[in-house]
Amino acid sequence: MAQSYFSAPARSSSSLAKEPLLSNHCGEKHLKVEDVQEAYIEQKDRLIQALDSSKSILGELRRFNKEEWLVRYPTLHEQPTAEASSPPRTKPRRSLRRSLSFADDPDNQTEVLYTPVREGLTRAVTLASISDAQEGTDTKPADEGMSQGEGDTCGEKLMASKDGDFNIFRLDLKLGPHGSTTSPAALVSHLEKSSIASLLDERIGASVNHMDKLRLRVEDTSSKVLVTGDLNSGKSTFVNALLRREVMPIDQQPCTTAFCEVHDAAENNGKEEVHLIKEGVVYSISDESTFTRASLADLETIVSDNEDVQPVLKMYLSDSRAPSESLLNNGVVDISLIDAPGLNRDSLKTTALFARQEEIDVVVFVVSAENHFTLSSKEFLGNASNEKAYIFIVVNKFEQIKNKEKCKRLVLEQIKQLSPRTYEDAEDLVHFVDSAAALRPYTANPAFDDLESSLRSFVLVKRSKSKLQPVMTYLSNLLSDVDLLVGANAIVAQSDLDQAKNDLMRVKPVLEQMKGNQELLEENLESVEELGAKKTDTRTKAILSSAIERVGQGLPGVDTTISLPAFPGFLRIWDYARDVRKALLASLDAAVKLAEDEARVTTSAGVKKIGELSDANLPEGVEKSRRVFMPEAMFSLRSGKKGLRRRPSTTATAVVAGGVHNLGIGLSQRSDMLDTSIFDIFDFHRLWPHFANDEKEAEDEASPTTALSVLSVGIGAFTMVGKQILGARDIINGIARISELLRNETTRRWVAPVLGILSVFVIGATAHLVYELPNTIPRTIGRRIRTSLVAIDENSTEDELFINAHAGRVSRETRKVLRDASLDLKERFRVAMEERGKELKNAEEMERKAKRALEYFVEVETKTGLIRNDAGLNSML
Repeated sequence: MAQSYFSAPARSSSSLAKEPLLSNHCGEKHLKVEDVQEAYIEQKDRLIQALDSSKSILGELRRFNKEEWLVRYPTLHEQPTAEASSPPRTKPRRSLRRSLSFADDPDNQTEVLYTPVREGLTRAVTLASISDAQEGTDTKPADEGMSQGEGDTCGEKLMASKDGDFNIFRLDLKLGPHGSTTSPAALVSHLEKSSIASLLDERIGASVNHMDKLRLRVEDTSSKVLVTGDLNSGKSTFVNALLRREVMPIDQQPCTTAFCEVHDAAENNGKEEVHLIKEGVVYSISDESTFTRASLADLETIVSDNEDVQPVLKMYLSDSRAPSESLLNNGVVDISLIDAPGLNRDSLKTTALFARQEEIDVVVFVVSAENHFTLSSKEFLGNASNEKAYIFIVVNKFEQIKNKEKCKRLVLEQIKQLSPRTYEDAEDLVHFVDSAAALRPYTANPAFDDLESSLRSFVLVKRSKSKLQPVMTYLSNLLSDVDLLVGANAIVAQSDLDQAKNDLMRVKPVLEQMKGNQELLEENLESVEELGAKKTDTRTKAILSSAIERVGQGLPGVDTTISLPAFPGFLRIWDYARDVRKALLASLDAAVKLAEDEARVTTSAGVKKIGELSDANLPEGVEKSRRVFMPEAMFSLRSGKKGLRRRPSTTATAVVAGGVHNLGIGLSQRSDMLDTSIFDIFDFHRLWPHFANDEKEAEDEASPTTALSVLSVGIGAFTMVGKQILGARDIINGIARISELLRNETTRRWVAPVLGILSVFVIGATAHLVYELPNTIPRTIGRRIRTSLVAIDENSTEDELFINAHAGRVSRETRKVLRDASLDLKERFRVAMEERGKELKNAEEMERKAKRALEYFVEVETKTGLIRNDAGLNSML
């Protein structure tokens, strides 16, 4: 049952017993009422039950359309004929190959086999691929037991049907200039599914209301006969001929603008008169407030005075003829004869006439033999055929036609297209007469007598055909539309079910795998982040520690192009000390740059690892990350961001974020770090060992300075930079004072040893300055730089030291980059898993709805088959 919708099983013998006796009476004109009354009552009861069941189906279909499934509106299109080279078929095809599409998606077409309604089957819509596969395996041909002639007839009927179009549910909108009508697909293809479903719901609602009126009509024991046709076709003349008296106004100009409903005067206590129904009230013969009385003589005046109002009149007439001859006074059922305005008078009156069809049991259509069927006539008959398969057609003014055979042939050809069932029963239902001739007294008119006899038989004796047949036709068309609707939507439901199953098979394993890998992925990302940050931290500390040690030894921090300046001589020793300090600081900046470069390499490896984790854990179809890692962007200054504010300390001032390479101000660019002092030239801690023992050389560099060392530094400074300390006048004054001292005998006794000691000291200091000072200055400055970078004072912490601060900064930058990449992957993984979760939920919901829809559509198909069987609708096929 997956895709074949829907063929009902063959009818059983018990179902055949439920069929009405219509087929037994189709060729007879004169039957006794008693012969068909029992069958009529039985069929009426079955139709009432079928109407109630069909109404229940439509109500459930509307609820299903609103709450559970948007019912699609299908259209079937003819396909190009098969090529001549295709092999001939040995038997006529019972199904027609069509392209199925839907109004909301007209470009998406599916090849199907469409089987119109025929005996024993509901209308079927089957995928062509499945039907072709079944066709090759069937052991019993579909046409077995049929003669060739029957097969040809069946094929002819199939091609003459409305191949796949709706009868009742047709969304026939009026669009374009002059109210032009196009195909349903072209009219609603621009609408959304919900809009089309809403339009369909309105049409189904209209069908429910119509069935309520049909039920009232079936239960009503009376019959209403509508006489209509084009303007000047002779409708009023025909009604007068039926009544055998001139009651209706007749003129060369159109004069019938009202709905004149003629009843037997017996219903009005035998009184002939006209009741003009008041507008907006429900007529009741017992309530005079609903109508105005008038005489028959005033009828023409009433009609002419109300041309623009279109009144509804109730006319009560007496017929003195015997019940066996009279249509009104027939002695069987109450009959009302309705003379309606012409169809093409104006659109308002035509629309009103269409609205009255649901109240009509029999339509007598009067057409002029001179004009045949106009566009208005064809439109009316096409609309009437949805309900009334049999229409009584009167071709009036036939006696005025010269070539009568040609006229008959042309009219019957048109009837065959407009109402096939009427054409099949044309002998009883199509009559060529001249109504005016029937009103001539004492003149025989066999054609009109035959018409009257056929109409009386059709209305009175064959009430199952005249009164119940329209209801059966409407039900049959309605159920066919329901079958086509649910059959096409069942194909959609099956397609959705297959798609949902495929989506579940595709999405569910992926989602379960993602859930299982989520925790491991997060652990791996944390590991990559931690390892990368730890590696850069360790490596930065190693590089900077090595660089500081080298600087402490008076060497550049890294083996780069940075080298110490050459000694320019003692006269420029102050500039030399400054240049050495700048070079050593620049080498430390280069070490920082080297640590940053290695951090970039480490970070790139971490980002690559995260990319590998992305490829391994993200499912197919997920867009790759648009983030591009640029290593050179690391450690760059970011606009709008300020450096961290630290509390002041002697060591903290040496901590900077990078060097001269786009990294802010480095050590070698800071004026406070480039300040040179006397302590960069003379190392008080290193001058004492020339005069002390080896134990003193082992003392810590931070030991206090002795008086002798200060004296030696002072003399050396006086010798080298005396001009910056003492003036020439001071030197002369000193010499004069020494001369005075030498005049004293006591002084002369101890001055000689002192001068000897001073001479030795001066000679040693001079030798030290000459030979050691160019080499000791880099070491002195380096030791001072190292001490300033590694020492911790009371206002700083260990994390603020040069090495630790840079290691933390570099590792934080690495961690930030890796964390951003990790967060991006986590977010994409979360979004992907969320999308797969939604897909899974949607697929499960689609599967549930599609299963429910399939079950419901099959259930509806079963119900429509039972209704057809119980109501005897199969006999109509």
